[in-house]
Amino acid sequence: MDSFELPDSTSIAQVTLRTHRLPALTLFYEQVIGLQLIRQEADTVCFSATGQEPALLVLEQDLAAPRQSAQQPGLFHVAYLLPSRLELARWWQHFQKSNWPLQGLGDHRLSEAIYLADPDQNGIEIYADRPRTTWPILNGQVQMTTEPVDVESLLRELPVPDQSWTGLPTGTRIGHIHLQVSRLNLARGFYHHLLGFTVMQESYPGALFVAAGGYHHHIGLNTWRSRETRPRNPQATGLASFQIQVPDRPTLNQLTTRLQEAGYAVEHVAENTVQITDSDGIVVKLMATV
Repeated sequence: MDSFELPDSTSIAQVTLRTHRLPALTLFYEQVIGLQLIRQEADTVCFSATGQEPALLVLEQDLAAPRQSAQQPGLFHVAYLLPSRLELARWWQHFQKSNWPLQGLGDHRLSEAIYLADPDQNGIEIYADRPRTTWPILNGQVQMTTEPVDVESLLRELPVPDQSWTGLPTGTRIGHIHLQVSRLNLARGFYHHLLGFTVMQESYPGALFVAAGGYHHHIGLNTWRSRETRPRNPQATGLASFQIQVPDRPTLNQLTTRLQEAGYAVEHVAENTVQITDSDGIVVKLMATV
């Protein structure tokens, strides 16, 4: 198959999580994370940073769904990108008052990140990027490390007195999604060779990072807990689907053709939106902006 590269404006637009405990997750994402409710139905809740469409996060309750195993392919974490280091400091200060368990902090040279998990143990990263002009790049690959975050420096971003915290700021979006997969070569074949994401980092043991437009990564892929395991049940709890947004219908049409020629069943689920399932049972939606 010929090579294909996604447009620079490609992004991860939305994540849908399936749960047995919709009220607990709803409360968590409102009070701890700071997302705003857009709408709530019997078994579905939609959130964004502003309380307006489009939704960044959709929660779906299905009491009959089998439980996802932590060792199977699926979600490693969803990463919410804040618009500035100041907003990361504000979120960190809010989080410290929440008494919710912290999983860790990481300075990746490209970004500073805070890690936690929701009540269903779906991983979450809250982060802010450093200026792209400062990202270390060697031989076309971003040089990511994991060092301690200078929390004192982070908190010095806060003005005194500061405004009261009312939730995630306008401009918050999903910066990337990190998946756990069974085999990196299969994941590379699907997300890089077929969908057209560029490999941005492949020197981490057991991990691969891909992106569009020179970003450090839109999708992280690892086998740390899930190497050589069976595909996930697409109906299980955890990651129900995630949505890749492309800028136009011609790009979506080209991707649809590539997927069909590679033998994937492509389902049209909405206007300008198609859905496929990768070899690990992860449901991927492709949506054209126009």
